Amino acid sequence: MTIPRIFDRRLYAMRRARERESFLAADVGETLAQRLGAVNRRFAHGLDLSSRDQIFAAVAPLAERWTRTSLAGGETAADEEALPFAAGAFDLVVSALSLHAVNDLPGALAQIRNVLKPDGLFLAALFGGATLGELRTAFASGESDIVGGASPRVAPMADVRDLGGLLQRAGFALPVADSEKTIVRYGAFTTLVDDLRALGETNALVERAKNVLRRDVLGSTLESYAAHNADEEGRLLATFEVIYLTAWAPHESQQKPLKPGAARTRLADALHTAEHSAGERASPKREDR
Repeated sequence: MTIPRIFDRRLYAMRRARERESFLAADVGETLAQRLGAVNRRFAHGLDLSSRDQIFAAVAPLAERWTRTSLAGGETAADEEALPFAAGAFDLVVSALSLHAVNDLPGALAQIRNVLKPDGLFLAALFGGATLGELRTAFASGESDIVGGASPRVAPMADVRDLGGLLQRAGFALPVADSEKTIVRYGAFTTLVDDLRALGETNALVERAKNVLRRDVLGSTLESYAAHNADEEGRLLATFEVIYLTAWAPHESQQKPLKPGAARTRLADALHTAEHSAGERASPKREDR
C-alpha cells in the first residue's frame, strides 16, 4: 500500500533545525519528566526520537544512557518512519512533539514497538487535532473571500481516540492516550508566527501554496480571526492541544484487564475524585503572549 505524502519531511527537518527555545516545549518537557518520574523503574538505555534539546534536558536524568536521533544530522540522523535499530534494543523510547508530522504514523508506532524490549516503556507527546483550529478556520475564510478557494496552511493532526486505537494496532500493551489544551492569547499575529517558528512548526505540507502569502489574503484572514476568535481586549486566541501517549511492550508479568463488569470498586472511588459524565474535560490552561 502506498503511504500518502502529507508532510515534506525534508522541509520539516530544515524547519526543525532552526528551532529555538519555546514556552510550549518547556511545558511539554516538564510534563514528560513528571510522568516518566512517576514510573517506579530505572531505565538502562533510552531512545530519544528527535526531541528538542530543551525537552530532552528535562527527561535525560531518568535513564542511565541514551541514544538520540535527529531529523537533520547530529548523533544519529534518522527518520521516525525508518528506524535503524535492532529489535528489543531499548527499554525506553521517548518522542516529544515530532510524531504529529510523520506521513506513516501507524508504521512509525509499529517500529517503535519493535525496538522496545519486553516490558519497555513508550512515552510520547504530539500535537493533537484541536491545535491551531482558530488559525485554520481564519485562513480558510480569509483566503476564500479573496481568491475563491483555500490552500492547506495548517497541518491535519490526529484525535486522541484515534491515537489510542493506533497504539493497540501497533501491538502495545496497557495503552493510554490523554490530552491537555493550552489557549494562548496573542497581542499580535506576528507573535504567534514567531512562536511557531521557534517550534519549527511552520507550514511543511506537501500541498502547501508555494507562492508568498498575498497581503490582501493575510488582511482578510486577520479580519476573520479577530471577528471570530479574539477576546474582549482584541487578543487573538490560539489553541495548542498536546496529546500524551503511554504504552508498554507486552510482557507476561503485566496486569491483564478485567472482563467487562468484573470490577468491584468504582474508578472514581479508587482515585478519590469526583465522577463526571462522558465528554467533560478539565478547563484548559490560558497564557498571554
